[in-house]
Amino acid sequence: TLKHLRRFSTIKSIAIYDTLTDIYNRRYFEEKLEIEAGKSFYSGSPLSIVMVDIDHFKKINDTFGHTEGDKILCGIAALLKRSVRKEDTVARYGGEEFILILPEAGLERCCMIAERIRRLVEGTSFEVGSAQINLTISLGISHFPTHQTRSKEELVKMADQALYQAKRGGRNRVCIFHPSQDKEI
Repeated sequence: TLKHLRRFSTIKSIAIYDTLTDIYNRRYFEEKLEIEAGKSFYSGSPLSIVMVDIDHFKKINDTFGHTEGDKILCGIAALLKRSVRKEDTVARYGGEEFILILPEAGLERCCMIAERIRRLVEGTSFEVGSAQINLTISLGISHFPTHQTRSKEELVKMADQALYQAKRGGRNRVCIFHPSQDKEI
């Protein structure tokens, strides 16, 4: 029975955690967002989504190799986990993208958290092989009720569009979704 309990615990862990970065995976993020969005849409309480992308990550993999790139992903994930509140969710969204769910976080508070994370990453030296490098990240924010959506999918799409606005605007910045960015919603 102890053996079965350990096996179940391992399977549960694999089901909700990204095995590389030891943060939540996209599947868990989707389930958690369903719950948090439902609560927010029902009660009108704030909910913020922050999408994070490592700037020029392909160049890191191409220059130093994927093993070193994986170390960078783990380092960024650890910084993200340490930079948010206990009630927040940090997940790997895919590749070098991460996503945060910040329940009960107003837009101003969310922006403060995102900017703090951006500055923290920018000021951190990462060991890559025998070199020390500095990286930057771009972040996109969407917020309920500010962005007046009733769909968790739209909230994610808005954060993604804000992220791409940050990338187009020169990277290493935080952008908030603005309806003028709305091309597909």
